[in-house]
Amino acid sequence: MQLQCPMPQLDFEVITLGHGSGGLLTNRLLDAGVFSLFHNDQLDQRHDGALLSFPGPVAFSTDSFVVSPVFFPGGNIGDLAVHGTVNDLAMCGARPQYMSLSFILEEGLSMQEFWDILVSIKFASEQAGVQIVTGDTKVVERGKGDKIFINTTGIGPIHPRAAIAMDRVAVGDKVIVSGELANHGIAIMSVREGLTFETDIVSDTRPLHQLVQTLLDTFGGAIHLLRDPTRGGVATVLSEVARDSGNGISLQQGALPVADGVAGACELLGLDPLYVANEGIFLAIVAPEEAEAIVATLRGIPGGEAAAIIGEIVAEHPRQVVMRSQIGGRRVVNMLAGEQLPRIC
Repeated sequence: MQLQCPMPQLDFEVITLGHGSGGLLTNRLLDAGVFSLFHNDQLDQRHDGALLSFPGPVAFSTDSFVVSPVFFPGGNIGDLAVHGTVNDLAMCGARPQYMSLSFILEEGLSMQEFWDILVSIKFASEQAGVQIVTGDTKVVERGKGDKIFINTTGIGPIHPRAAIAMDRVAVGDKVIVSGELANHGIAIMSVREGLTFETDIVSDTRPLHQLVQTLLDTFGGAIHLLRDPTRGGVATVLSEVARDSGNGISLQQGALPVADGVAGACELLGLDPLYVANEGIFLAIVAPEEAEAIVATLRGIPGGEAAAIIGEIVAEHPRQVVMRSQIGGRRVVNMLAGEQLPRIC
């Protein structure tokens, strides 16, 4: 359920270049929006940066978000920005704790749209248990920013049982996906192109760190590698794993979890779900003896109900991903060659 936060009374309705000047208008914008919504002990200090302390190793990640349109079925650029960085940290085996938040706003962006994005960021950050402790705001001229770009940087402590690294990928390991493929990319495409389908297709954007933390609590070192298949989709991420580990990967086409509506939309649009972007699933390369138990655990957690084993690390066809069809055919799955779905994250 989304937070309900009424927008404060303001004497301006749109963002102007003056709101990026660093002067009075900037302070009025930040006081009425960012500082009022996200206040905490760190942010309230209004330092040029945040002063943090950690007792042990941490993971650190940054990302920028330029999605178009900025509002889409299931979310908007605000919660997407939080989830994106939270999930990057989760793929390192870390628990997200602190985040920076920076905006590049386009002159003419309505204050109502900006407020709705801010409220979504507040909800997403509270849901993920991450504090926004520093940030920045700039304004660019009309026509040069596509409404809003967001950069987030996150940091958090690494789980004590995490041992996630490419060099731990071994022949025999199983490839698990935590949920259905292609929901996010098709949701974006439907809005951008004005398409309607028989079933509602919404983005799967969500935080993944709780699923990962549960797996690490239970299975620890059996989790060899984690990746979130955003740009380029599952195909590109697994191609990178095959290339960087030196192993082959065998995929089973019939094992891929794809919702019927999404599969139908992909067929209509001539898209392969393997190459469509995702924002709420991850890939796990795991020890074979724990794979079934890991899938069963994921299926018992919200967000992991469609988890499945989709392939295996093999010695054959090193550095290549090969898909095996249900009738015995085989095809090489390469990286995405171009930009199939532009501006999806």
